[in-house]
Amino acid sequence: MSGTQKKLGARHKARKRAVDLLFEAEARDIDPVGLAADRVALAVTDDQVAQVPPYTQTVVRGVSERLDELDQVIAEHLHDWTLERLPAVDRAILRISVWELFHAPDVPPVVAVDEAVELAKQLSTDDSPAFVNGILGQIVALADQVRAAAAATSSRAADAAEQREPERP
Repeated sequence: MSGTQKKLGARHKARKRAVDLLFEAEARDIDPVGLAADRVALAVTDDQVAQVPPYTQTVVRGVSERLDELDQVIAEHLHDWTLERLPAVDRAILRISVWELFHAPDVPPVVAVDEAVELAKQLSTDDSPAFVNGILGQIVALADQVRAAAAATSSRAADAAEQREPERP
């Protein structure tokens, strides 16, 4: 391995598989969660089909459940572009990264952005890495606010549940 190559870990490979599944689902106009489930089942019976990592399934489910929210955030930061004009692979990469920025507290924001740029280098046009980095650079500022709001909401929900639970003798 040369000094300029990055060692790509399991999460990177899982993200790449998520990009592939989201891209394919959009191209075929089918549900990405169902597609991922089909591939999981197929990998059990056909050793020619690669396993679908659990993190891939988590990402695909998360992006699917929050697609409208993710697309709205991305569209608000495109300036003179529309989401539909982006290459489909760039849409998938941006959706995954924004989902991680907002909803994957175990993924540091810098990692979500770096991974997206790396995926854009591997899978998209020569201009895509800089474009993806620029868009995510604007969105990353929101990530702390969204994560803090989510943490506060879940903390309040836990407190409320604890108050409803009767004391045990």
